[in-house]
Amino acid sequence: MKTKCIDINVDVGEGIGNESILMPLISSCNIACGGHAGDSETMRMVVKLATAYNVKIGAHPSFPDKANFGRKDMDISCAALYTSIKGQIDDLLIILKEEKAQLNHVKPHGALYNLAAVDDKKASVIIEVMKNFILPVKIFVPYNSVIEKMAIENNIPIKYEAFADRNYNDDGTLVSRSENNALINDSEQMFDHVFRMISYDKVKTISGAEIKMIADTFCIHGDNPRAVNLIQDLSKKLQEKGLQIK
Repeated sequence: MKTKCIDINVDVGEGIGNESILMPLISSCNIACGGHAGDSETMRMVVKLATAYNVKIGAHPSFPDKANFGRKDMDISCAALYTSIKGQIDDLLIILKEEKAQLNHVKPHGALYNLAAVDDKKASVIIEVMKNFILPVKIFVPYNSVIEKMAIENNIPIKYEAFADRNYNDDGTLVSRSENNALINDSEQMFDHVFRMISYDKVKTISGAEIKMIADTFCIHGDNPRAVNLIQDLSKKLQEKGLQIK
């Protein structure tokens, strides 16, 4: 076993309203900052909760597309996308400053996250936004992705992220949400999925193959109706293996 501590992150501030239950169970959170969901009121509420439970705070910018919850590609220029992403993060930074809290990381949301993993243009826009930060703010990236390589080239600290509640294709991409087997909603399956990555740096794909997958943090989507139960079960099973969520 490589580590005794596991980072669990959850997307929050997306209108589900389960943040007060989730915060005691997780170690990092990604706060929607107006692109796909959220506003100044929800951002402040989540920041206060995260601070109270000593949960690391991340910005969760998206395509500016609340109608589609940021889960569809958007026809937008690189300049407009840069302005939107930077504006979303800046809005959260204002609240963080007022609440005397710090930004730990940035994690793009939805379609923007998936595209940045494979698309040079989308990845480069996010990297250019990251260059604005003076403090060493990390970016959450998928293993073996375009944005991972660009971040390393630009000396931007990264944290490899894998998804506890999503299945993977043989090429390491996430199974599309349009497919019936995209989501993992069974506690035993989720534990096996996560523990394989922790123990062997491998993930079993939907074809049954095993591919390399390095993960420093594991995401469970906060809008999953079973998110709370899944995290509780996963935490219990990890602790039984001597692993602590921290």
